[in-house]
Amino acid sequence: MAEIQLRLQVPGSPDRLIPVETDSVTIGRASDCELPLSPYGVSRHHARISRADRASPWMVEDLQSKNGTRLNQTPLQQPTPIAHGDRIYIENVCITVLLAGVGTTNAVANPTITRSRQSPQGPKAVYSQRVQVPLNPEALPPTVSVVRPNLVKLPLIDATADGKMRISRDASDLKEQWLRTSEGSGDSLYERDRTIARLRDLVEIAKGLTSAASSNAIFSQVQEVVFRYLTNIERLALLVDVEGNGQLQLLNAAARETERARDLTLNSGWISQSICQKVFKEKIALQTADAQADERFGAEQSILYKGIRSAMAVPLWNEDKVVGVLYADANLSSESWVQEGEDDLSFFSALANLVAASVQRWLLTRKLQEEERLCQKLERYHSPAVVQQMIAAGTHEDGRIPTTDGELSILFADIVGFTALSERLSPAEVADLLNRFFEEMLQEVFALGGTLDKFIGDCIMAFFGAPEPQPDHADRAVIAARRMLERLDDLNKRNVLGEHLQLRIAINSGRAVVGDVGSSQRMDYTVLGGAVNLAARMEAICPVGQCIISANTYDLVSRKMNWVQMGEFRFKGIERPVPIFQDGHRAQELELVKLLTEPS
Repeated sequence: MAEIQLRLQVPGSPDRLIPVETDSVTIGRASDCELPLSPYGVSRHHARISRADRASPWMVEDLQSKNGTRLNQTPLQQPTPIAHGDRIYIENVCITVLLAGVGTTNAVANPTITRSRQSPQGPKAVYSQRVQVPLNPEALPPTVSVVRPNLVKLPLIDATADGKMRISRDASDLKEQWLRTSEGSGDSLYERDRTIARLRDLVEIAKGLTSAASSNAIFSQVQEVVFRYLTNIERLALLVDVEGNGQLQLLNAAARETERARDLTLNSGWISQSICQKVFKEKIALQTADAQADERFGAEQSILYKGIRSAMAVPLWNEDKVVGVLYADANLSSESWVQEGEDDLSFFSALANLVAASVQRWLLTRKLQEEERLCQKLERYHSPAVVQQMIAAGTHEDGRIPTTDGELSILFADIVGFTALSERLSPAEVADLLNRFFEEMLQEVFALGGTLDKFIGDCIMAFFGAPEPQPDHADRAVIAARRMLERLDDLNKRNVLGEHLQLRIAINSGRAVVGDVGSSQRMDYTVLGGAVNLAARMEAICPVGQCIISANTYDLVSRKMNWVQMGEFRFKGIERPVPIFQDGHRAQELELVKLLTEPS
């Protein structure tokens, strides 16, 4: 028995009891964590539960996470000993510590946290499922039983006078079917031995599936057992609702004869979509020994055209969700399946029950990896807080951010005299200077909820008002501009950058389109429109060290007292003259500094 167990409580999910059989458990959203958590706000490596050796106490520590870790509602400041019943809070997740020999629990056992000893590259965190085989079939663990609550009940049709066998069963009715020994049969010893062998294989599959990291790894284990025990099966397929939209996709397929398996995954035409959809939508385990004559499918052209005679399909069911279908067929008459059809169907359903948990875990891992890639992409443009809001709100689609139009404020900030500076410095020195300069300036943009569009040479292009709507986008842009100028003044005063730099900043507000734009090979999150073009052209007339705004932005800012009109200017591509305003207070300060520093 594990010396420590963790009861994991996630809102909206059933409690899980996780035995720990290693001296260190890292908790976070990274894929290398022994206990991965997906809620937003959880850092990649958030916290660790560990002990130095078996004689040492268990400790919990926060790994410098962004949002912190609490022990019994007290924020962790340093590694702290934990006791039985202590509660560790990470965002909205509660982890209760249960030490061996202290109290009992009724929670259902879950995957054990262990470490693989087979990796030549050192310990690697994996999940391993421990399933104990009870003598009483009623005590079967959830991963072995095929209980299907709330399924649609359809009548069982036994072998009929025409020799056709049709089975359509609620999967819960199949619960111990293949475990029972045929009473009164002369082959009862054989049946019992076969049942034990099948159960032993299911246990081994359960262990293997917990560490399967891909759909191929999952399917390879299923394929071996199916072709070993279900001797009538000729072809096997795994179909999964990958996108969660109710559309099944063929992930893997195999044939008993290797030469027939080559094109099975390339062309799913051999699979009856009618049978698969019925199983998937009605949540039933289904077998037909002569699909072409089965009244449930009527005159389905797919059945007739594909020459399907015998087919079997069961739902991949995990808790309250069907994630896919395990499908098999054979070009057989009904006679071959009349005697063992229901027995095979129940075993097939038990196997699918194990596969369902692994497929759902694979889907979750896939989703988390996609979100991780999207986060890395979004963090190029947004502050971490904005990225979390976007992910939580689901404002992305297939890894892309859809284009929308709205009122925005666009900011251009350009270094004065950068061309001359580039000629004086080496390319490496220029790159280093820009990197440090951009790092400093973007802190002010992100602090006001702004979005980085791109770097254009030495110029920063940013905007406010998207992806999250900001009614005060003009005020945010103006405040960010002032802080950028003030921050640069301080950097110059302390000679942090090694060069005395000056900025010109221009801001314009108006309607624009924002979103992912580009091709499948290259995609950029950007803003487009006439408002962007005007802001870019305004930057050229901005006085050194100052910020100017257009009349559109002036009308939107809440405090207008410091802004004075420079005049009306004409810009290429714009017919009417545009009133331009500058920060009068900033202009006075710069003039005063100039008078004080110039020699008399």
